[in-house]
Amino acid sequence: MSRFLLTRTLDEHAAETALRDDVLHGLTTTPKTLPPKWFYDGRGSELFEEITRLPEYYPTRAEREILVARAAEIAAASGARTLVELGSGSSDKTRHLIAAMPALDLYVPVDVSESALAGAARTLQAEHPSLRVHALLADFTKALELPDSPGPRLVLFLGGTIGNLLPAERAAFLRAVRAMLSPGDALLLGTDLVKDEGTLVAAYDDAAGVTAEFNKNVLAVINRELDADFHPDDFAHVAVWDAEQEWIEMRLRARSELSVKIRALDLVVPFEAGEEMRTEVSAKFRQERVAAELAAAGLELSRWWTDAAGRFALSLATAA
Repeated sequence: MSRFLLTRTLDEHAAETALRDDVLHGLTTTPKTLPPKWFYDGRGSELFEEITRLPEYYPTRAEREILVARAAEIAAASGARTLVELGSGSSDKTRHLIAAMPALDLYVPVDVSESALAGAARTLQAEHPSLRVHALLADFTKALELPDSPGPRLVLFLGGTIGNLLPAERAAFLRAVRAMLSPGDALLLGTDLVKDEGTLVAAYDDAAGVTAEFNKNVLAVINRELDADFHPDDFAHVAVWDAEQEWIEMRLRARSELSVKIRALDLVVPFEAGEEMRTEVSAKFRQERVAAELAAAGLELSRWWTDAAGRFALSLATAA
């Protein structure tokens, strides 16, 4: 009998509607913006996997180092029988944690990609035949209804993805996570840490140009899905450190004055020469800031682990 169950909470047209709304809103405001989630079509996901292997891009390696070294401690501290992962993707790093949790009964990966969910389930069940997997095809930024599951539950939000949310969005997200938690449940949160500007900028502007191609992939997505005529070579990839906000911004800068037609929206978007469109924010954190944002959402920071170089952190939080 199959131990894999998939529940779909996304309408089949949800992604198309969300893309139309995001592009219409983002490209008619000043400054222009696009959400980073639209990087990740098939090609974008391939490019991001390539980015994680680049020498300049440390977060994936640093987080994996913590998971490998601290998996047993995390498992013991949480006592989890159910693991819920938001934005699970391939579940690659999570395998280290699952291997350290012999009492784990249920894994609930949440992602917008059905193929990623199915592929991860196949891999995990080959390694752990007794593990039940109940995948949710869902947008973790929306309200989630988790399946009935044995407690305690550990909710994972890894990869530093929380840094892609603006402060108000982070606050709303953490409150929503708090609402999911019952007494005894916990949140394991991955956060990239503040460090020197050179290291940070290099991680988002690698010498091989892979991140630049990744950044411009959002234009290819809009061209394909909304019948637009963006020319990627018309834009330069830009990565800058905002010291006041303590975040990296990725932008696309128009090399000259131009106009883009987005036929599906009956929209013409003008760009001035040198005008920049923000495509991603990636906030970096300090321990006190993580603790404060968790506390504001009704969560209490209980454990804090970093890699040996102090570049990245995993924090365990429980309901306050």
